[in-house]
Amino acid sequence: MYLNPSWRILTVGDGDLSFSNAVHAALKPNSLVASTYDSQATITTKYADNAFSALNDAGVSILTEFDVTKVSAWQRLDGQKFDVVIFQFPLIPAFKNEHAFKQQVNSNTLNRALLHQYIKNACDYALDEAGPQLCFITSKDVKPYLHWNIEGSLAQGLNANYIGQMPFDITLFPGYKVRNVDRDKHVKDTSGITYVFSPSENKELISKLTYPSYLTDNHCTLCRAGPFCFEEDKQKHFNGKKHLQMQSLENEWQQWLKHFYIEKNT
Repeated sequence: MYLNPSWRILTVGDGDLSFSNAVHAALKPNSLVASTYDSQATITTKYADNAFSALNDAGVSILTEFDVTKVSAWQRLDGQKFDVVIFQFPLIPAFKNEHAFKQQVNSNTLNRALLHQYIKNACDYALDEAGPQLCFITSKDVKPYLHWNIEGSLAQGLNANYIGQMPFDITLFPGYKVRNVDRDKHVKDTSGITYVFSPSENKELISKLTYPSYLTDNHCTLCRAGPFCFEEDKQKHFNGKKHLQMQSLENEWQQWLKHFYIEKNT
């Protein structure tokens, strides 16, 4: 993950705040605001080893009970603008939507919905149009995360586009602990990919990003398969069990998007 120390940085969903603290210690950014979904009381109860006090003592602003799906949370920024917003290893159920569960929406769609709304709200309320306007999502390159089609259709309907990705090297952020959701347990360090979204092109960052070949013609974006040498191979893939499962997940995601924007416009 590339971060410019001159950028104004906002972190979201940082459970124990260890990522924000690691960014502060390693990068010494000119501006950093940290936020977490939990209240301060929950953070100190849930995570015995948390970075709340360290960040507070360093003068870093901390926003607790910050739900990225709620416009009211972003409005608490009170007009403050940023160059990059970062969401590290997001995962339901920490940000579960009770109504969505009652509607029997699957976890794949719920996770996509979380990230879609994160990008939308970050662009609408946090990113400075005069800056690079960057949304980072760092995720694992294993199931179920790679089934979210982050680089494919996550930003559909948004002003922002997927512009590329870069590897996330946790060793560059000493002290950062990737936690299990809702548990005070440090999971084994794993390789991650930081997906980058922006409403505009970013010349400073573009040279540091890669654009996967499976997003180009003659590939299956959903399955990250291809290129297909023959039409017969392509059709065999599209009729295969794996692709049909991935297509089913994508269809449900498209239904969520349809209902989400219908509700927004009524």
